[in-house]
Amino acid sequence: MRIGELASRTGVSVRSLRYYEEQGLLASTRSASGQRHYSDDGVERVTFIQRLYAAGLSSRTIAELLPCTESPSTENSDAALERMAQERDRLSAHITDLVRTRDALDGLMATNRAHRERLRVPLAG
Repeated sequence: MRIGELASRTGVSVRSLRYYEEQGLLASTRSASGQRHYSDDGVERVTFIQRLYAAGLSSRTIAELLPCTESPSTENSDAALERMAQERDRLSAHITDLVRTRDALDGLMATNRAHRERLRVPLAG
């Protein structure tokens, strides 16, 4: 399939697909006229790359993990497992920070609501 069809089927821009290829995350063949062509498994590959990006992984990290999916071996599986553990720890720390920030916002919202309620209650006297 051509790059436009892959973009359409995955919901990813043509520009992003070109970037993935530049980063070594996605491969294509070229026609005689220079057009990129992708195999049908390109859809699954792009979807997987998108999930990894959504999880906060960089293109460099994704490139380190992809060999494990393409040609599993003890060597690259061990390296990928170690890298995934590092990323999981990083994500867990980020989640902890996000929860802390959400809780702080909840506290500020509660303080603001209480202040607004005090302003609405007429003073006795």
